[in-house]
Amino acid sequence: MTRSPLKGAAPLLALLSGLAGAQTPAAAPDVPARLDAATAWQACLGQPDSERLGCFDAWARGQQALITAIEEKARSVESSPTRNEAPSAQAAAVRGEVAAALATTQPERAPGVTASGSAGIVGVGLEQGCRDRQFSDLSRFWELESGSSCPTFGLRSFHPTTVSLAAGDRMNDQPSSPNPVNSATTPIAYGKQEMRLSLSVRTKLASGLLTPADGTLRDSLWVGYTQQSYWQVFNSALSRPFRNTDHSPEVIYVYPTTLKLPGGWLWRYSGAGLVHQSNGQSDPLSRSWNRAYLMAGFEHDNRLNLQLRLWQRLRENSAKDNNPDIVRYIGRGDITLGWNIDSKNTLRATYTGSLNKYGSTRLEWTRSLGNGWGNSFSGLRLYTAVFHGYGDSLLDYNFRRTVFSIGLSLVDF
Repeated sequence: MTRSPLKGAAPLLALLSGLAGAQTPAAAPDVPARLDAATAWQACLGQPDSERLGCFDAWARGQQALITAIEEKARSVESSPTRNEAPSAQAAAVRGEVAAALATTQPERAPGVTASGSAGIVGVGLEQGCRDRQFSDLSRFWELESGSSCPTFGLRSFHPTTVSLAAGDRMNDQPSSPNPVNSATTPIAYGKQEMRLSLSVRTKLASGLLTPADGTLRDSLWVGYTQQSYWQVFNSALSRPFRNTDHSPEVIYVYPTTLKLPGGWLWRYSGAGLVHQSNGQSDPLSRSWNRAYLMAGFEHDNRLNLQLRLWQRLRENSAKDNNPDIVRYIGRGDITLGWNIDSKNTLRATYTGSLNKYGSTRLEWTRSLGNGWGNSFSGLRLYTAVFHGYGDSLLDYNFRRTVFSIGLSLVDF
């Protein structure tokens, strides 16, 4: 018979019951020095794979219910103070005592159990939902489980949002295309040093579209927007123009998976997307294309993650095609390998192309610049990147160059 994951929280429930029935805070029973947390959540560890996630999920919902009861009781204490204590002091005492008891019921990660989402513990951490670090990066990023999910229509980060100085080995001062209408006739004296500005956000439209309503896994539908600009801020001779700005709106559907693979890897999600990319310029510098893609994500102990995309360009009228040979240079897919070196440092390598002489490679390193006050986590990071190949911007899709960037990044909001 399945054991309730809330059984070990009985002392805490008794405490809340005492608080609810007490005439004053002084009548509440003492909080036990240590609660037996083992029966509160470890009972789930012995469940079959098909039941274990639901067991942990039920435990998490119970924990949240306890926290809600605590807050309600604290508010009632504030509204009914005793004659000898200020309301705020009484409420603080209630919250402090019960928070101490709650802390003992939080799970400690068992040896060999990692924060891999479905293999980890669905619990109440310092932060909730898509910010709960008990879950893996991929689980939190795509909100693959009920415990790692945040509400719809809230802004999330997508690709890194950065402000950086960029220096290239050469500049595309006369962009060209097989379409004569999209080939510049005179060179432009661009400088090799410029600012690179990148903004990338997304929001979740819906979840649980195809996954079971009573299950732990959650699929989701997203819309995203990415903008990358190269600003000739140091080029006073040209009045510091924006050399190019790429706009990329897209729609993405993500379906969670928990397939175990050789070598300790876990297949975490599959998905599909539709993306439009254009630079918003007029001829001859106008560039644009549309593509549909399939994608998949894999992780290994939350230290390594691998993400793949394969795309197909959507056809358009040849007379209006700004860049008919873009697939030759950009390729038909990309692969990104991320490595969480430690809590502060992350490396990410991306190859884009078709395994021919074209394509590109981008290597990025981010380092956390510190956490916030109390238990908050900082999303501000040092950002450095090296790019080599074709397609650093849409205007440069058929122009090869090497670019070094250094600046700041916001990646966790």
